[in-house]
Amino acid sequence: FYDVKMEMEIAREEIFGPVLCVIPFDDEESVVTMANSTSYGLAAGFYTQDYKRIHRVSAKLNAGMVFVNHYGQYDFSSPFGGFKESGWGKEMSHLSLDAYTKLKSVWVQL
Repeated sequence: FYDVKMEMEIAREEIFGPVLCVIPFDDEESVVTMANSTSYGLAAGFYTQDYKRIHRVSAKLNAGMVFVNHYGQYDFSSPFGGFKESGWGKEMSHLSLDAYTKLKSVWVQL
């Protein structure tokens, strides 16, 4: 879907399916703000070759998993789960018992 606005339901709801919403943005800070403005936070993803941006943006994204330069491929031994309304705790791995932490997995393909 092209030229999606953050006010649209397709941008604000957690849709499980092959859906891509194209939302224009002006700068890195504004796109992080948009990404974090939803009430969900299972996963986020972005593409870049800038190592500093990988660390900076991954730290700012309020999502349980962050994929860089690919999407949806992770190791089954890593914690799985989201933030906000996208997850209550972590599943898989020994960390699934630690319900009071906010863990984030960052996956980078170079």
